[in-house]
Amino acid sequence: MITDQQVRRLMKLNQRECLSVAAVKSGMSENTARKYLRHRKLPGQMKQERAGRTREDPFEEDWIGVKLKLEVNPGLEAKTLFEWLQQTYPERYGDGQLRTLQRRIKQWRALEGPAKEVFFDQHHKPGELCESDFTHMSGLGITINGSPFSHLIYHFVLTYSNWETGTICFSESFESLSAGLQNALWELGGVPVMHRTDKLSAAVQNLDKPGQDEFTRRYRALLRHYGLSGQKIQTGKANENGDVEQRHHRLKRAVEQALLLRCSRDFANRDEYELFLRKVFKQLNAGRRQRFDEELNVIRLLPAKRLGDYTPYTVAVRSNSTIRIKKNVYSVHSRLIGEQVTVRLYADHIELWYAQRKVEKIPRLRGEGNHHIQYRHIIDWLVRKPGAFENYRYRDDLFPTSRFKMAYDYLKEHNQGRAAKEYLKILDLAAKESESGVDDALRWLMDQDQPISFDAVEVILITSQSIPEATDVEIDAVDLSLYDTLLEAVEVN
Repeated sequence: MITDQQVRRLMKLNQRECLSVAAVKSGMSENTARKYLRHRKLPGQMKQERAGRTREDPFEEDWIGVKLKLEVNPGLEAKTLFEWLQQTYPERYGDGQLRTLQRRIKQWRALEGPAKEVFFDQHHKPGELCESDFTHMSGLGITINGSPFSHLIYHFVLTYSNWETGTICFSESFESLSAGLQNALWELGGVPVMHRTDKLSAAVQNLDKPGQDEFTRRYRALLRHYGLSGQKIQTGKANENGDVEQRHHRLKRAVEQALLLRCSRDFANRDEYELFLRKVFKQLNAGRRQRFDEELNVIRLLPAKRLGDYTPYTVAVRSNSTIRIKKNVYSVHSRLIGEQVTVRLYADHIELWYAQRKVEKIPRLRGEGNHHIQYRHIIDWLVRKPGAFENYRYRDDLFPTSRFKMAYDYLKEHNQGRAAKEYLKILDLAAKESESGVDDALRWLMDQDQPISFDAVEVILITSQSIPEATDVEIDAVDLSLYDTLLEAVEVN
């Protein structure tokens, strides 16, 4: 095939060479060269577009029926319509013709089908808009001290400079939204004009119907505290929150690369992981300094103080020494039974307040139908009512470590009638003296194959008996003369 470049070379050479020489140097025959010189056109200019199809359309006879179905339901796929044709006209169409129908429908959509949604690029102004959303990080395989760390990040982005930051959280709750947004604003050091989100699952519902939902009132209160104008995208239109959606992908890619450089996905504790994320965000923001400075020059001042990151509840402590918050059960000290207490529900923990004093801080349970029972809250009365232990609904929570469970199983096997009473006395000792000390004592008794009892554990604690660490391993010295014996046996054979 003759190219445009060959013909250009031919025309240039023909000005100083004869036709035959110019044709040879251009890589074509003399007749071909003569044709292009006569027309004075390049090959690309001489090509003629095909007028119509080069082969018969196998679907021409039934295309009207296919077209009617597409006009009624434009979302129908070509494969679905092809299967319909095969069922309607058996043996007329073979499987190999599916691609032909796909091309025909593709052309129909482009020339006659419904108009497609148009995405309009927006002009962003400094300090005007920020966007936020939650993104799941579990797919990156992060572990804390060897245990999987299932979590999300509340992701905040300024749309003009793409400056971003984030907060670790565990659910798309209002408390997570409040903490994440406020953390971002205080790290930023100012307040943009508008804040845009999607519905953030349960966090922001019916934003355009004030008074219909408590979440809405709290979210509006949060916006009002910072002087923010709230926006939400349409349901299923994630592109309207496009900046933060795109940053989700790039953040995860940056974290993945940083993890590969680190050569480990395990962190000693949450603080170490948070410091790691801070460094990733700092690196991502490093190239946005100029546009970020423009934003800093126009954003508004922060209020005098943060709004509380918690949701308050007033509940009564039930007779079983528990409270119920968000369909989860938490134990409190039995002294508070019958009293009204205030619970502050944060994103990752709850605080128990009574008489304007913080009484307890408890990790927040995730999901619904779960329970957190602390044996120290109820052990005083369990010791007095040992018969309630065996069928106690939350009995499994009363084994602080696996050794406590092993000790109870041992007591049931060797002293079934008094197993519960004896175990509860050991648990009471852990509450009043030292849980770790009792755990070490149980480990030593098990390692030494000694009988387990309250008296035996108490003696170890009272006498402060030295117990080797669990990591201390004793290895008997190897008798090297055994190798001589082995070698002698080989020589004899």
